[in-house]
Amino acid sequence: MPSTSKPCGCFVRNRSGAVIASPVLWPLAAGLGAFFGYANPAWHFPLLALVLPAALSTFGRAAQTSRQAFALCWRIGSVASIACLYWVYWPVMHYGEVNWILALPVPVLLAMAMGCYHGLFGVAACLSNRLSPLLAMVFLGLAWTSMELAQATLLSGFSWLTLASAFAPWTIVVQAASVMGAYGVSGVLAAIAAGAVLGVRAKACLALSTALTIALLAFGWQRMDNDAETTPAHTVAVVQGNIDQSIKWDPAYQMDTVRKYVRLSRDIAASASPELIVWPETSMPFYFQDDTPMREPAAAFARTGKAALLIGAPAYERTSGPQSFVLYNRAFLLTSGEASQTWYDKEHLVPFGEYMPLAGLLPLQKLVSGVGDFVPGRNEHPLKVNGLALGVLICYEAIFADLAQERVAQGANVLVNISNDAWFGDTSAPHQHLRLASLRAIEQGRHMVRSTNTGISAFIDPLGRVRQVGPQFAELAAAGVVHPRNDNTLFHNVYGWLLAGLGAAMAVFAVLIFRGVPRPGQTSGLR
Repeated sequence: MPSTSKPCGCFVRNRSGAVIASPVLWPLAAGLGAFFGYANPAWHFPLLALVLPAALSTFGRAAQTSRQAFALCWRIGSVASIACLYWVYWPVMHYGEVNWILALPVPVLLAMAMGCYHGLFGVAACLSNRLSPLLAMVFLGLAWTSMELAQATLLSGFSWLTLASAFAPWTIVVQAASVMGAYGVSGVLAAIAAGAVLGVRAKACLALSTALTIALLAFGWQRMDNDAETTPAHTVAVVQGNIDQSIKWDPAYQMDTVRKYVRLSRDIAASASPELIVWPETSMPFYFQDDTPMREPAAAFARTGKAALLIGAPAYERTSGPQSFVLYNRAFLLTSGEASQTWYDKEHLVPFGEYMPLAGLLPLQKLVSGVGDFVPGRNEHPLKVNGLALGVLICYEAIFADLAQERVAQGANVLVNISNDAWFGDTSAPHQHLRLASLRAIEQGRHMVRSTNTGISAFIDPLGRVRQVGPQFAELAAAGVVHPRNDNTLFHNVYGWLLAGLGAAMAVFAVLIFRGVPRPGQTSGLR
């Protein structure tokens, strides 16, 4: 009879009783793989990110019960999540006025919550023992896609740890996102990792894993080789003000901020003649809609007609409800003829950053200083200027596939991401954010213009290739070329069917798993 492994033991044994690894070393390996496999400021090697799905598949399938699988994989997933999300302590400590002793546990708690998703994947891996190795490999790929979709949806959503984003610098690998989306590519990558695990005993899984790798690369090569621009070029510029977050909302510095952005805009207008200049999220740290002296320099520049301006600023709307007004995180479009007549209000807000969930119950303050709680916007239509229909994604809206899908469905032919990654300091977060944004460009087949306060500002083409235009923590004004595109990717056209197909496939596998009968001497994995 096989030995029973325990999550707290020194080693884990598989269902045949053989020792496979230490549950202390594997979380450490998964953590190191996650840190260096995902984007970071030190050294990035995407293949290392596959250590996590490989470890979860190994321990989930080795577990004697679903409860044990959850515990083992939760531990591994939590450590890997801490390695990627450690940066959360930075804004909590520096801008949330929280002592570092209290700030350090915050990313740990977040990572433990994210680890629950990995624990559920471990349960799926445990249940996959009731399938043939090839079916188990396919099932685990679908389970990973389902896990990432759940991360993007439940409890406001936080799809920061998308596996495909780790491979975004290797653009040839992730071109399939134009067909199946980033979450689908993540599922294929997880299936490849699971196939390597299963291939130790089932050579057919190793063959399928190899075939999937070749298919990803072949499709990527074909798409990148055949891509061509068919529409006129438009010159667009980004301005990176590099405003210190600690003084950004101080009234004494507000006019200096306006003057800096106008100066940089005049410089790039003179040297590159862009049609549009994009400023970062809340680049204007005051209510820009009000006709005040602080607003005038930017409005005057727009009236010259040298370039249209896309400006980030807080905004308000008066109401007749219990509160006299509500606040929005807004992007204003200013042109020579109709300054500040069109705008986009951020739809997906950051909990604890832009609003406080359960504000009446939690004795905490949100991190954004200078303004009160924002409310979600309701206007998703693109902002139009000179033949460009701008689908605006503010800050971490760029990590959500469904929001970019909505912008293009509304008619956007170029995507624009304005952000203020100064919150994150010199951590992995700005690098990870950039790679997540590049996936939206591939999924929708659109150029993306990205302007941030302290970097990383960039131009991203429809193949996800990032043209980084300057270093972090330096002021910058740079121009690039974009082409408006109106053709939609296959992913965009079949988006709803892909979700339905994933649900149907998981339902079929549920039937196969729960109708199966355990072989003699094999546990069911359901305890």
